[in-house]
Formats: sequence, C-alpha cells, structure tokens
Amino acid sequence: MKIVITGANRGIGLELAKQRADGNEVIAVCREPSDALKALGVHIEAGVDVTDDGAVKALADRLDGIDVLINNAGLLRQETLEALDFDSIRQQLEVNALGPLRVTAALAPKMKDPSKVAIITSRMGSIADNTSGSRYGYRMSKAAVNMAGVSLAHDLKDRGVAVAILHPGFVKTDMTGHNGNVEPAEAASQLWARIDGLNADNSGTFWHANGEILPW
Repeated sequence: MKIVITGANRGIGLELAKQRADGNEVIAVCREPSDALKALGVHIEAGVDVTDDGAVKALADRLDGIDVLINNAGLLRQETLEALDFDSIRQQLEVNALGPLRVTAALAPKMKDPSKVAIITSRMGSIADNTSGSRYGYRMSKAAVNMAGVSLAHDLKDRGVAVAILHPGFVKTDMTGHNGNVEPAEAASQLWARIDGLNADNSGTFWHANGEILPW
C-alpha cells in the first residue's frame, strides 16, 4: 500500500509513518526531516511546505498510485481576544485549512480507485463543542478544514475516494508542549483504526480517534 503523510517529521505524523513502515510504501512529507524520521527508512519528501503551491504541485508530479493520503501537517498558536495576532491567525488558516485542501486537490488525480484521504483536525474546530473560547486562529482554521473535508467527501465520491475527518485526542507532542492525556503512539494506532474502517458509506464523518462521532 502506498501511503502519503504530511507533517511526518515528528509527533503524530512520525508515529503514523512508523506504524505502517513495514510492508508498505510510506512517503513521509515534511519541510525538514528529523533524525527519528530518517531512522525509519521510509521514503522522505523533504522541502515541501503545504502552504506553497509550487512545492505541492512538484510533489504531485513525483507521485502516483496513492492508496492513502493523510493530511497531518498543522500549526497551533494561542490567541486571545485581548492579544489578537492577525498574522498568526492567517498563518494557521494557511497551514491548517488551505494546506490540506491544496495537498488533496493536487494529489487527487494520483490516487487509486478506491483510496482514502484522512484529515487530522481537532474537536476545537467544532462549533457545538466550543465551551471556552479563545484560540481564534486554531479554532477557525480547524472549523474551516472540517468543512473542506465534507466537501471533499462529496466531490471525490465518484472517483472512489473516501474522506475521514479525524480528531486525534489531546496528544502529548511538541505542538501541545507535551501536555495531554494520550501518547502519540496510542493516538496513531487509533487513527489507523479509523482510517482502516473508512469506506464510501461513512465518508465525510467527523470522528474522535477513539471511534466517537463528534458534533459539528
């Protein structure tokens, strides 16, 4: 199976790659590869920024026959109403919302029929689940990518591509300052369970990695 994972140099992306490195062709996409990623022995596509149209197009030109695409690259900042940083908000929208759409649109013609797309999002993009406010850029960008995921599920259906919109849990990674209640390996294992169970009938669903369906 040919698996493409963005943001694969650390955290959840690294664990997703590690857990399927044996017996599959894993293509780890990142800006700069970490030593841990290099040690996996997978195919690394470095120098790819998901906000860069040219870099993403060049990546698509080098790939074909994709079975699974996992849009994992992400960015978290901590804006409050009293300390808004609109440049930071725009950057999160570029990485978290436009990035997965840009990558999926570029790679969709290179995907098999059937195949799968997973978007690693967050329940912080749920409007119904927002009980604490703040973190404007992250919340807005994740709500936007959730909507993109549903549209992709509709638009790619006739090509045999199913789409999963996945919250990994509160994972102990660099992004969260290693706070959280889930280790990256456990989160990756649960995410793979959801991806393995993805099909045309449940495409477009917003899941917690543990299998719970989340509110929009």
